[in-house]
Amino acid sequence: MDANRVKQILSSSAEIDVEYNGVSVWIDRLNEDGRTATVHPRDLEEKSTVEIRELKEL
Repeated sequence: MDANRVKQILSSSAEIDVEYNGVSVWIDRLNEDGRTATVHPRDLEEKSTVEIRELKEL
């Protein structure tokens, strides 16, 4: 995934399915570096910083 798509997903009112390492996640924000995002699994509140290139839209 690229930074532009992450921004589109964040601004969308639709529920867009995204996975990180096979786990369904919510994207909380695109980080200032433009290469990482803060995400959390749909069923947990535990947040992680991940490389956006490793996110996959389903």
